Amino acid sequence: MVGSLFAGAHVAEAVSLAPLTTLRIGPVARRLVTCTSTEQVVAVVRQLDSEAHSGDGGPPLVFAGGSNLVIADTLTDLTAVQLANNGIAIDGSLVRAEAGAVWDDVIVAAIEHGLGGLECLSGIPGSAGATPVQNVGAYGAEVSDTITRVRVLDRRSGAVHWVPGGDLGFGYRTSVLRRADGLEIPSVVLEVEFALDESGRSAPLRYGELRAALNASSGERADPQAVREAVLALRARKGMVLDAADHDTWSVGSFFTNPVVAPEVYERLALKMEGAIDEPMPHYPAPDGVKLAAGWLVERAGFGKGYPDDERAPCRLSTKHALALTNRGGASAEDVITLARTVRDGVRDVFGITLKTEPVLLGCRL
Repeated sequence: MVGSLFAGAHVAEAVSLAPLTTLRIGPVARRLVTCTSTEQVVAVVRQLDSEAHSGDGGPPLVFAGGSNLVIADTLTDLTAVQLANNGIAIDGSLVRAEAGAVWDDVIVAAIEHGLGGLECLSGIPGSAGATPVQNVGAYGAEVSDTITRVRVLDRRSGAVHWVPGGDLGFGYRTSVLRRADGLEIPSVVLEVEFALDESGRSAPLRYGELRAALNASSGERADPQAVREAVLALRARKGMVLDAADHDTWSVGSFFTNPVVAPEVYERLALKMEGAIDEPMPHYPAPDGVKLAAGWLVERAGFGKGYPDDERAPCRLSTKHALALTNRGGASAEDVITLARTVRDGVRDVFGITLKTEPVLLGCRL
């Protein structure tokens, strides 16, 4: 009966979700359904959505790498669907990755085939299917630069179809695919297609720290493998490359996004801080205003790396990066939320800016 309902996908009961997330926090789910093919994903999600609509249980949690999730420990009646469909196909300049493919494996495959464009996104944990959801970006690049289309399962109609990249409403860490609650998402990503550079050149180098590491000028292109190695080194110094032995990497990456404010707000803040600090306030042009550096705001509000300075604290800011809230080995979701609230409120008190969370919060809220 289970096999017919779940298209041959593996079903396990009473499974801890904590080891399946990069934060290593989560409840014991009522059942975990692991899908190793796209056909299984479609059949399982359709079946579970039908059950939920008929009142037989709530909506399932659909996830893959678990790198952007904070799941409340109290969600014990949860059915989780893990996407483990991990095929990667390359045809000329086109790379198609199934949703469960490890994102860094996609980048390695592209570089091995002489394709450039994804190397600045090396080392980001999680799956390929998650990248269009929040328009993953780092070091001057975003996946929206190269995504041509995304294959999705529309959970309202049950239809499977391709959506052009231009119809996904990409913005800073967002798209039409993103929903804050993580359960009632309208579409499940099944496959992502990228169009890359066949000339063997990287994406244009835009990020100052990366350019300095490569001794390159703005807009210059470089060998993708060299860019990848530089990015991995930069990320490792910030605790942003997964390492089971390093609690600074037990996180969801940056917990808050860089705020974008109106130019007059930036000017007012810069004037207020003039003379109070020994450096200018970092800022960058953005399509709809001025982007500020969330990590800088966090530290200047009194929350330095490693806050709180107590090794017994179950959740602390990373000792390498002030934007990462880390599980020191025994943290609960509530510990993470409590620290996040403290940091958010402290930044708001000092700067009048309310930071927004980057991960999906399930069963908990700031």
